[in-house]
Amino acid sequence: MTTPQLNADQIAFWNGDAGQKWVRGQERLDAMLSQATQALFQMAKLSPADQVLDIGCGCGDTSIAIAQTGANVTGIDISAPMLARAKARAPSIRFIETDASSHKFSPEYDLLFSRFGVMFFANPDDAFKNLRSALKSRGRLAFVCWRDWRENEWVRVPISVVRPLVPPQPQQGPEDPGPFAFADLGRVRRILSHAGFDEITAKPVDIQMTLGETIEDAVSHITDFGPVSRMLADAPDQTKTAVLQAITTAFKPYASRKPFSMGAAVWIITAKAN
Repeated sequence: MTTPQLNADQIAFWNGDAGQKWVRGQERLDAMLSQATQALFQMAKLSPADQVLDIGCGCGDTSIAIAQTGANVTGIDISAPMLARAKARAPSIRFIETDASSHKFSPEYDLLFSRFGVMFFANPDDAFKNLRSALKSRGRLAFVCWRDWRENEWVRVPISVVRPLVPPQPQQGPEDPGPFAFADLGRVRRILSHAGFDEITAKPVDIQMTLGETIEDAVSHITDFGPVSRMLADAPDQTKTAVLQAITTAFKPYASRKPFSMGAAVWIITAKAN
């Protein structure tokens, strides 16, 4: 599949049901990702003087938080429904609907910032070269991405019980666009180095994500968002019922966590433009 087609697929995906789901679940999802957001802000070292480009800003949570530091922020995303939500929440912030991998930038930003927004590029080498063009001399980069899915309890536990219950899934390569496309730190370093970044650092951070107030609430959420929901997209009702029961059973050992939470593993990546 060609890069333009892959880009078109991502644009269609985030402007379709996936984008609408994120809008409907915005408050819950922002709360779920709050610890990752805090860790990223600590590493980004924002200054009120910064001009910031928030890549994959979605419904605006991180752009709003950046603006609250006094920095001047521009949010960028490919999802029209998510940006509509962002604009409604923060009408004073500039939001742009465009593809960050190909948008024509000028070198006006001090910081490229992203919370889980850079793993979906069809060609990340070209995308980061393009993003590099948005930075001033020695501008900074800071983003958070998922480590390997097997290190992420919130994915590993349900996936392990769902796989035997659903038909074989399309195999996704480790470098295909998707949530875990930047799990390989060697790949991340190579991409950033080739794109014109140095002083690359990677900090592994382990966090807890609240999935629901109860196990039942968490099961409902995990089957509506993320990898499990994609596995169930075309499943018959009988299979969906079996999956719900299996995940509920798999989550019971964690029932003492109130609200119900599971472990997540992320990289906080920083770099400078050379």
